[in-house]
Amino acid sequence: MKRLVLAIVVALSAIGAQAQECDSLVNVCYEYLAPSKSDGKVFISDGQVYKAFVDAEQSAEFKVTLYGGSLYRIATTAGTKDDYVIFNVYDQERNLLFSNADEDNHPYWDFKIDNTLDCYVEAYLDIDKKVSGCLVVLIGFNK
Repeated sequence: MKRLVLAIVVALSAIGAQAQECDSLVNVCYEYLAPSKSDGKVFISDGQVYKAFVDAEQSAEFKVTLYGGSLYRIATTAGTKDDYVIFNVYDQERNLLFSNADEDNHPYWDFKIDNTLDCYVEAYLDIDKKVSGCLVVLIGFNK
């Protein structure tokens, strides 16, 4: 009985540590939406925090609706380095619209949408840099 209780306590502690890691990364990711010193752009979060705990063989996918006439920023993080996360944006037919892998895993991308679009954001870890952990994706629109 004591072993069962100990096993449950250890499992809950591990889950709590993962949740705490994700929560601290959310704050890191919000920094990418803050006013930029170089161009002064301010992005307001869409109110959703997309987060997932993944390992080397997993990805996270989020379906989002982007509204026409808006300037957006997709921001990602999985730690203190900017380049841990690779993210791809696909339209409904799974045509690739953007991949930050082509931009050295840059942690965010700004883009304008002319017409309302349902799309998918797929995110996964660059296994050459990190093999498991929490990743966070935020989407903001220009104020």
